[in-house]
Amino acid sequence: MILLQNCLRVLQHGGPDLEGVDVLVEGNRITRIGRELPVPDGDRSQPGKTEAAARIVDARTLVVTPGLVNTHHHFYQTLTRNLPAVQDAKLFDWLVYLYEVWKGVDEEAVRVSSLLAMSELLRTGCTTTTDHHYLYPRDFEDDLPAIQFAAASELGIRFAPTRGSMSRSKKDGGLPPDSVVQDEDLILRHSEDTIKRFNDPSPGSMRRVALAPCSPFSVSEGLMKRSAALARKYGVRLHTHLAETADENDFCVQVYGRRPLKLMEDCDFVGSDVWYAHGIFFEDDELELLARTKTGVAHCPSSNMRLGSGICRVRDMIDRGVPVGLAVDGSASNDSSDMLGEARQALLLQRVRYGSAGLRAKEAWRIATEGGARILGWEQAGSITEGALADIALWRVDGPAYAGSLSDPTAALLFCGYDHRAEMVIVNGKIVVEGGRVLGLDRSFDEDRLALEANLVAKSLLKKAGLS
Repeated sequence: MILLQNCLRVLQHGGPDLEGVDVLVEGNRITRIGRELPVPDGDRSQPGKTEAAARIVDARTLVVTPGLVNTHHHFYQTLTRNLPAVQDAKLFDWLVYLYEVWKGVDEEAVRVSSLLAMSELLRTGCTTTTDHHYLYPRDFEDDLPAIQFAAASELGIRFAPTRGSMSRSKKDGGLPPDSVVQDEDLILRHSEDTIKRFNDPSPGSMRRVALAPCSPFSVSEGLMKRSAALARKYGVRLHTHLAETADENDFCVQVYGRRPLKLMEDCDFVGSDVWYAHGIFFEDDELELLARTKTGVAHCPSSNMRLGSGICRVRDMIDRGVPVGLAVDGSASNDSSDMLGEARQALLLQRVRYGSAGLRAKEAWRIATEGGARILGWEQAGSITEGALADIALWRVDGPAYAGSLSDPTAALLFCGYDHRAEMVIVNGKIVVEGGRVLGLDRSFDEDRLALEANLVAKSLLKKAGLS
């Protein structure tokens, strides 16, 4: 049990934030919210059973929010951040260059990058994440999903990765080298096996699986259709990149004779069990289709700015009822995995497009928490309400960065501040970050050692590619 006492402010999506209340966590749920809640003394209802008394957290200087939800990422890209040759590249040029580096990804690269990305996310208040891993080099011998799920379990984060895929290489008119694409029958067999082994559809599950052909320019139309059918057979979700750049639109028109969303519609790749990454270049009628079918969009503001791809029409999507979540995207196009920072970027970027009220602080919080939870299929996460899953981030706002801002502490986390590290993070009722440190990481090796290992693996990838 965990009792958050006298919280400075508790974020509420549908109304005014709560002030000075207590929040009680029992098991993996938020069970009570109120003033001066009694301190539980443990469960002695059964003979011989004694649970420890509740952990009491003094929250007088803490803002309590739902844990943030990251709806699109590429963990392995943490190892290729900030490469000089592609600091100013557009998406297609960026991909062509980096595929020559990424084809050297191996088991150690997956393990280290997964720990690195997830620990960054946890430290910045993220309690649930996906990962879109579509890169399967031919000499990769180990079980990639098992490596990632083991890392997620070690750190204590709620994890819904995708079994990504690429089948169209350079010889087929795609962008990646032959060594990182797979035969489509192999992709589907391994996708089915991954679902059977790892997907847990229960409401409070800690792990789920989605299927995610990489993009319309890296797989065939046939694989899109077969992946959609396989996902529906097992009741799992579907994901892909879509409408990220003007180049992608042109590619789809030239190769498929249709715009990207029409292609997806023809592949049965739309619906409430589908979400797309980016979604920048949708037209009005396409936004109406997304709203009507409840197809979701993972908004990636930092990546879109970094690559100069454009600005997603989040304001228009929200107004039409399109499900929207937030995402950091791959760390080679964002160069960090900072979820609170991403919420701030979303807030500001919409104002560049729509004006000073383009996106309000409460709306940014909502897409970063509840919006993402719904897109990934956790209907009981994303809010601080009685009965919700206990995925919670606590933020200290008593330092100089927030001085003068506490008339609205939850908004201050977006408008002010520069250190986005959460004071405490609770996932599924367990404390996984305390004092800004990832506890699961400390049990194996500290942050400094992880950084050292990541730098060594990054250097090895560049060496394999002949770049160092």
